[in-house]
Amino acid sequence: MKISILGGGGFLGRKVAERLAQSGRLGDHVVTGLTLFDLTPPETLAAPFPVTCLSGDVAELPEAAIPEGTDVVFHLAAVVSAAAEADYELGRRVNLRGTDAVVDACRRLARPPRVVFTSSVASFAGGQEADLADDARQLPTNSYGAQKAAAELILSDAGRRGFLDAVNIRLPTICIRPGAPNKAASSFVSAIVREPLLGLATTLPVGEDFRVWIASPAFATDWLLHAAVLDSALLGADRGINPPGLCASVGEMLDAMERARPGSRALVRAEPDRVIAGIVGGWPAKFQASRAPGLGFSPHGDLDALIAEFLAHDLALTRRMRGL
Repeated sequence: MKISILGGGGFLGRKVAERLAQSGRLGDHVVTGLTLFDLTPPETLAAPFPVTCLSGDVAELPEAAIPEGTDVVFHLAAVVSAAAEADYELGRRVNLRGTDAVVDACRRLARPPRVVFTSSVASFAGGQEADLADDARQLPTNSYGAQKAAAELILSDAGRRGFLDAVNIRLPTICIRPGAPNKAASSFVSAIVREPLLGLATTLPVGEDFRVWIASPAFATDWLLHAAVLDSALLGADRGINPPGLCASVGEMLDAMERARPGSRALVRAEPDRVIAGIVGGWPAKFQASRAPGLGFSPHGDLDALIAEFLAHDLALTRRMRGL
């Protein structure tokens, strides 16, 4: 099985690639080749199969990024929320025209590949009172969410026409991201836990009663890999999946962090940010996600397990990445 990861240099693309390299398989299939593509060349990794690393603009996707014979494409390349809101043209170029380029690349292949697309909770509205069913309408309140919702439609229509086999995973906010804060409006969700666990002070732009729909990197990786091999005939025409994430308030997250590392809560300082609050305030706080378990998507663990996962697998990595 040949696989391409667009956004292969990002943290989630790297998690998927590392999991494939460790097992040498995707589901019941032996991996025979992996292509990693990003704006800058992704680092190669040791694997029991050939790994090709490429760089370029996803909106002008080179043919080698999705070569002939590709079976699965993980389309993770994106301009994130606050950056897409601040730079409308860039968001459209990467998130929309980049998706068009993926469709065109798949159309050139002799056999349509499975395309696993990372959509987002940001493609919905509802805010703090939301508890959305799987058939809830996508009514985004920001450009990033609109671009993700539009890309879902583009990919689903391409699937209807037989160019590819789309599975759109509407990921919750990923927490705890390794590395450093990024330009996502939701970056604070990881920062308020990650930075204190590193012994660093950080700021909180929303109130402690603010609730978020989250998933750990390990669960997000599990869901993406499962999406690549599930029987897509079970999805019918609806190719969007709300995976079974975890609803938690900021205060609950800080309490769990304090249980893991006493004294860490004192490193979080309230500093309201209207811009950030305005973007994330429209995102739903909870999804029912009743369809996903029947399709084989694993339910999420609790906050203590989420923090333990970071301490066991990503704390040391984050220190190395940041030279701490």
